[in-house]
Order: sequence, then structure tokens, then C-alpha cells
Amino acid sequence: MTRFARRLAGIEPFHVMDILARARALEAQGHSVVHMEIGEPDFPTAPGIVEAGIAALKNGHTHYTPSLGLPALRAAIATNYPASCRPDPARVIVTPGASGALQLVFAALLSPGDEVLMADPGYPCNRHFVRLFEGGAAGIPVDSSTNYQLTADIVRRHWTPKTVAVLLASPSNPTGTLVPSSEMRRIAETVRELGGVLVVDEIYHGLTYGVDAESALQCGPDVFVINSFSKYYGMTGWRLGWVVAPEAYVPALDKLAQNIFLAASTPAQHAALAAFTPGVKQELERRREIFRTRRDYLLPALRELGFRIPVTPEGAFYLYADCSDFTGDSEHFANELLEQAGVAITPGIDFGTHRARSHVRFSYANTRENLEEGVRRLAEFLRR
Repeated sequence: MTRFARRLAGIEPFHVMDILARARALEAQGHSVVHMEIGEPDFPTAPGIVEAGIAALKNGHTHYTPSLGLPALRAAIATNYPASCRPDPARVIVTPGASGALQLVFAALLSPGDEVLMADPGYPCNRHFVRLFEGGAAGIPVDSSTNYQLTADIVRRHWTPKTVAVLLASPSNPTGTLVPSSEMRRIAETVRELGGVLVVDEIYHGLTYGVDAESALQCGPDVFVINSFSKYYGMTGWRLGWVVAPEAYVPALDKLAQNIFLAASTPAQHAALAAFTPGVKQELERRREIFRTRRDYLLPALRELGFRIPVTPEGAFYLYADCSDFTGDSEHFANELLEQAGVAITPGIDFGTHRARSHVRFSYANTRENLEEGVRRLAEFLRR
């Protein structure tokens, strides 16, 4: 008899992966597809990082590191934060991607029935990590009036006796918006007052435009901060991230890491050391500027077509667009757009339930030429 755990019923598939699979199948049949669904940089990993990874393999760095990560990498990550909030390297834990970091944090924080507040729309896997550890993800509807982010007042209104933590993402996926520094401090103070824990997903830090995103570490040493080498550093396939944890939680996270994944990839950790070198940083900043120019092209182009995007995103590489003038079913709309026009986008149902059927996400992690072709095809599709 096939037997499944009850928790699986609360973990939904990642719909964008179905879109991607269908797009790849169409390409295999000879069709052209413009990819505006994928949430990863289109650039290959910077050469300096790749060369460091190759050198690590050649030099025999293929054995386990300590569960908390390579000491030199933990120190480099800590040093990369501003002096005003620079953590002790002992608080930095290297993980297999930000996903590994979130697993550690929620495994340490949640008992069955505990609740985590988060914004709806938001990255889907976050609520599924909560469910994995028998907690409840309370998605709070947000809109453009708060830049699609939680505020201290919203947190206070939705706090219940079951609430133990608040999860923020700044910049966020799918909206690309930030929590302003002053509001982040208010939220941290509110969560502290209510006896909870604040967890902040900063995996798109570095990819901001016209503003420098301040780390939530500025809010105090009791905040969990998650980050990743995937987005700004362009190392998606290397599967490497980190968490800066409050000091008291480090032994528990160490114990969990030993049992869940033992350690992050050793060659990837050695490669990541090169991410902080001047030459690589210069290349990453060049790429950030390219992302900015793509945003500045695609945002007005979509608005001109009739998509409503009330907030100019300041980070990441996404535009979260209201498509209700064209459809009442974003999933059907995305599927038809792919099949009829060869443009792949992500339906809003991936990101929660609040007005999900009237929104879609566009990724501009693609070349300007491809984005222009995507807009041309989209315009022709809408004219039909």
C-alpha cells in the first residue's frame, strides 16, 4: 500500500516549474520560447568564481567541511556586512542554498501548530517550509498601499496566541519591493515586544536599483537574516546560502545541520570565497546595472500594453502585474500565452491566494533583445 504523510496535502506544486517544463517541451519540438518565467540570473557564474571552484577540485578540496561551513567563508560573509551591523563570524552558518537556511531556522523555531506571519503574495516555498515542520503559514493579504509588504501595524493586528515568528522578504519575490529601513525597525520592535522572532529573507540583496537595501541586522542581534549566493552572485546551481543567526540559536542550528545535510558543498564554498574579490565584485556590479536597464525597459512597456503595475520595484528582477483587464484566470492566461505566442510567464497562483488569479509575474532575467521580442509577441497576443 502506498502511504503518504498528511503534511503533503498542504504542500502545493511550484506551478512555474510546470510552465518551464512545457516551454522546454515546445522548444524540443522546434518552437521558439521567450523565457520570462525563470527566477534565476541568465548570466553564467562569474569567471573568477568558476576558476576558484575548479582550483578547489584540483587541489583536493572535496572532503566535508564543518557543519557550520568553511571558517574562511564564514569570516568573509561576516566582513561583507557594514561595520555598523557586522556579525561575529560564529553567527554565520553556511547552508545548501537559502532553502537549506530556511529549513534550519524553521526546524529550530517551530513546534506543531505554531504560526508564522508572512505576506501574500510571497515566495511559495516559504509557506511550504513552515508546513514541513508542522507549522501554519498565515499569509496576510497585502497590496500596493504598503508596497506589497507587511508593516508593524499589520503584524500587530494579525498576531495570535499561536504566532511565534514573522517572515519578511526584502527585496521580495514576486514584487521586487523593499521594506523601508524605518519600517523594518518598527517591525523588529513590534515582534520583539510580542515575544516572537523576526526572520528576514535578503536573498536579493545586492540587486537593488537606485537604493541600497539596508540589512535587517541593523535591527539587532536577535533577528535571523537569510541570504544566498544564487541571485546577486549568480551561483544558482552551486546551491550555497547562509543564515546569520542570534548567538543563542547557533548550537541548535549546528546540531540540525549535522543531521539534515551534514555540510554544504565543499567545492562550492571554496568557489564562493572568490565572490568577495575586487574583480568579481566589479563584474557583479556591471551585471546589476544591466538588470536595472532591463527593468527600466520592461516596466513602461508592460504598462503601455495595459498591465497595471502600481509600484516601481526597487530590487530583484521581477514585475508583478495586474492582468485583470485581460483575464480573470492568470493560470489559463499564462498557459495560453505560452502555447499561442511562445512567451513563458508565471501565474499569480504560485505566490498565494490574494488576488492571485488577477496577477502574473514577469522576470527580466533575460537579454534586452529577448525581452523586446517577448513584448512584441505579447502585444500581438493581446490584439487577438
